[in-house]
Amino acid sequence: MFKRLKSDIRCVFERDPAARNTFEVITTYPGLHAILWYRVAHWLWSIGLKWLARFISTIARWLTGIEIHPAAKIGERFFIDHGMGVVIGETAEIGDDCTLYHGVTLGGTSWQKGKRHPTLGNGVVVGAGAKVLGPIEIGDNARIGSNAVVVKPVSEGKTVVGIPGREVDQKDNDLEKRRAKMAEKIGFDAYGVGQEMADPVEKAIYSLLDHIQVQDEKMEAMAKELAKLGGALIETKLPELNDAVLEPNDPVQAAHLKKE
Repeated sequence: MFKRLKSDIRCVFERDPAARNTFEVITTYPGLHAILWYRVAHWLWSIGLKWLARFISTIARWLTGIEIHPAAKIGERFFIDHGMGVVIGETAEIGDDCTLYHGVTLGGTSWQKGKRHPTLGNGVVVGAGAKVLGPIEIGDNARIGSNAVVVKPVSEGKTVVGIPGREVDQKDNDLEKRRAKMAEKIGFDAYGVGQEMADPVEKAIYSLLDHIQVQDEKMEAMAKELAKLGGALIETKLPELNDAVLEPNDPVQAAHLKKE
């Protein structure tokens, strides 16, 4: 028990740069408090004292804002950051080295008894507000994006975003080249910040930008050919960005001003 307690405390320092010392973690981290209460309640549940286990988990919910059913199975070095609003259901199973942020629900989708909550592998991270629902398996080292709603199994090492949740891959070189090219052409990056994972919606937007760019190039070529035949050369400038509507620290504005 004490060995597991030490590992639960140690993992806080590994995953939260705001943690300064052991005393502060033990006295001020509700996620750790919820885990300590859960360990006691789970032990009571396992020896048949189910009402007392439920009562202790209810007290823990009042004190921490985190609801963990005592029958849930949670591995070592489990970390709940911030914690408020986290719900972990009765048949949920969580592996080692997992991290949950505030507002996460590991819930069921059926009123039938038996396995009805998700199973998380080792090293899984679930972002703030995400809902993982049903008796599905989340593979080792998977990532669930903030506010995603996941109702299907997730493969090992994959990242899931959106509603309903969908797996996304690392960005390819073509997407990065396209981003740089369009940023140079129209004066700003469409998203303003870099992202590790490619969003399918972002891919669709950049596909449209590709199409527009090809059309622009064709129009420029046609204008030059018409000029060669004696027509007037058509000069077209892209519209300026309206700096007045942008925040002073907006990354879009910063990129635009840098280009100017």
